Amino acid sequence: MDIGFIGLGKMGGNMARRLAHSRHRVVGFDPDETTLQELARQGIEPVLSLEALVASLQAPRAIWLMIPAGEPVDRTIRALLPLLAKGDVIVDGGNSHYKDTLRRAAMVQGARIDYVDCGTSGGIWGLTEGYSLMVGGDARVVERLRPVFEALATAGERGWGRVGPSGSGHFTKMIHNGIEYGMMQAYAEGFSLLQHKEAFELDLCQVAGIWRHGSVVRSWLLDLIASALDKNPDMAGVAPYVADSGEGRWTVNEAFDLNVPVPVIAQSVIQRLRSRDPESFSDRLLSSMRNEFGGHPIKKA
Repeated sequence: MDIGFIGLGKMGGNMARRLAHSRHRVVGFDPDETTLQELARQGIEPVLSLEALVASLQAPRAIWLMIPAGEPVDRTIRALLPLLAKGDVIVDGGNSHYKDTLRRAAMVQGARIDYVDCGTSGGIWGLTEGYSLMVGGDARVVERLRPVFEALATAGERGWGRVGPSGSGHFTKMIHNGIEYGMMQAYAEGFSLLQHKEAFELDLCQVAGIWRHGSVVRSWLLDLIASALDKNPDMAGVAPYVADSGEGRWTVNEAFDLNVPVPVIAQSVIQRLRSRDPESFSDRLLSSMRNEFGGHPIKKA
């Protein structure tokens, strides 16, 4: 099956490579010509424009977007619409907000173009291990793309599925990432406790290795923790700064809208924000308050 790929960064490039290795014909476009040249050696046919991408695909066309959420997606869709024809499909495999997806699906429907949202998980390991794909859109269109999803997924029919109509794929991925935030925070706090119990001189990498087998807390995240601790037991040179893609915040906002309590996810998002404030004004003010009402000493910076 032919498929056009737009956005061949680390994850998009790996997905395109996995499809090419599965004997799909993949035509790729990316603004970075160096990236295109590298992927050309991996079996991907490079093109230098959206016009060339669309022209090189057999109708009905399937075009997969792996580009940053927000305006870049809207801009790309606006550029594609005049080039596409009835029955073509756009797949957004990035981390778009599901409300943006609903708006875009309605917009392209007016041009008689199909739209599929695919929440994608798997990170840098997806090339070799496969991806988890949460797909939203018309059932007929998703079925037409089945060979693509099966080639990308971890095990053929497993690891992917149509979860509902347009928007549901990105909504499901948003909640997936919110859960991920909470799990990561719990692991980080637990290993911090182990590390601070200096009297026991615990080997954190050993503990992680034990927990990976038979324990109720075993998971792929724990496998990655064990790998990270093996490479750098003391986290030397790693700044205590944790970025976020925005999906954790979106999850918490949705929880407010639906009146659903999500204290663990919400706190994990707050902890990420806290990690970015090395000169926390609030903590310094707290110290000053204690000094004001109780005469407690202030630690000088």
